[in-house]
This record gives sequence, C-alpha cells and structure tokens, in this order.
Amino acid sequence: MPATSKPRIAAMISGGGRTLLNLLHRIERGEIGAEIALVIASSECPGAAKARAAGLPTLVIPGRIPREKLETVLREHRIDWVVLAGYLKLVDIPPAFDGRVVNIHPALLPRHGGHGLYGHHVHEAVLKSGDPVSGCTVHLCDSRYDTGPIVLQKQVPVLPGDTPDSLAARVFEAECEAYPEALSKLLSGWRP
Repeated sequence: MPATSKPRIAAMISGGGRTLLNLLHRIERGEIGAEIALVIASSECPGAAKARAAGLPTLVIPGRIPREKLETVLREHRIDWVVLAGYLKLVDIPPAFDGRVVNIHPALLPRHGGHGLYGHHVHEAVLKSGDPVSGCTVHLCDSRYDTGPIVLQKQVPVLPGDTPDSLAARVFEAECEAYPEALSKLLSGWRP
C-alpha cells in the first residue's frame, strides 16, 4: 500500500446504519484517516439503503458468510480493515485478516457479552444486574462473540429510573466517540 493512500475499510452492518453514518461523518471531517471502500449488509436493511444513498459500494450477503467467500470479497475490494458496525452475525475471520477486524459492543466487556447480547438485550441485562455503570467496548475480533483484545472502553452511568431505551441512548453517544477514537488508534499502528 503506497504511503499516501488511506486504509480501506469494509463496514459490516445488519440494521439502521447509525454507526456506519457516524464513521462516515467522522471520516469526512478528517477525524479518521481512512475511507469506507465497501459496505457488507446481512440483509436489505435500512442501513444498506443509507449506504447506497451515501454513494458507498454496498453488497448484501445474507446469512453467515463462509470464510473463503469473505476473503475473496475483501481482497477484490482491496480492504485493509473490517469494521463491524452493528453486524449481528458471527464473522469467520479469514487468516489474512487476523487482527484487522474490529467491533464495538454496547456494554463493558467481558461482562454482558456473548451470543444473544446485543441491542436491547444487552441493556436489559445491565439493568437487571444492578451494575452502576455501563458503556461500550471496542475490541479486535476473534472467532467468538464479544471476545478478543480490548482496544478502548468508555463508561456511562446507570441512572435511577433508567430503561433499556434511556441507557441505550447514553451508550450510543459514548459509542459515537469511542469508535472513531479506537479506529484512529488502530490505524496509527497501536497493537495489543
């Protein structure tokens, strides 16, 4: 990769595309030195429509993507990093991308992570646990849900009277800051 080219990101999504749009906005403002070169959606979700409207190359690949197929797609688009942006499928990471797949989880890991703990489910689990804080965790991915080296965490308080919706709103505000910060850290060469 020439020194003047920006790292090429593939963003993988499953929902509304809020995280994708936040990252795109931060890239446009110069806060992340990269480009979104591809969006992979797990279905024809609202996020896929938003990605196309933003002029981003977008593929819909339903179901769990076989490792070989994912590697072929990533190589065809000359991808440097894979960023999970609300992607709800387990990613079978091609060996060539070990250490270059990153995720954000809407809770503090290792608590409140794993299969089935996403969206409202995770916020309900945090409230039920009685934890005084929640937040978000950016981590490098491995072959399991919500494990892998932690890059960055941000905390938010759990307030009296919180509902999953009110907690989710505060956590998402933290995510909007944490993901760009963590990506910049990774793109500048930080490794665990």
